[in-house]
Amino acid sequence: MSGYYYYSGCPDQYGAHYLDACSVCGESLHNSDIFMYRGNTPFCSTECRQEQMEMDEAREKKLKFGRSHRKSDSKTSTPNKTVRTGTITVS
Repeated sequence: MSGYYYYSGCPDQYGAHYLDACSVCGESLHNSDIFMYRGNTPFCSTECRQEQMEMDEAREKKLKFGRSHRKSDSKTSTPNKTVRTGTITVS
């Protein structure tokens, strides 16, 4: 929620309250219904809330894909170790 302010306990540092504007489009939420998501993220409509949910889902999928892709790369890549092959006989 960049650009949103909260009450920090000091009267001179009070800015806009986080429930003053929609988190997606910035529309004022005064005298209107407020749709919430993830506990403290306000939206002016179900459409804006759905848009945020879809963005979060896409970001989570991208992060999961990146993590699983890196794990599979490390499993398939050859480590930088010297390995001798063949038969050794000791007499």
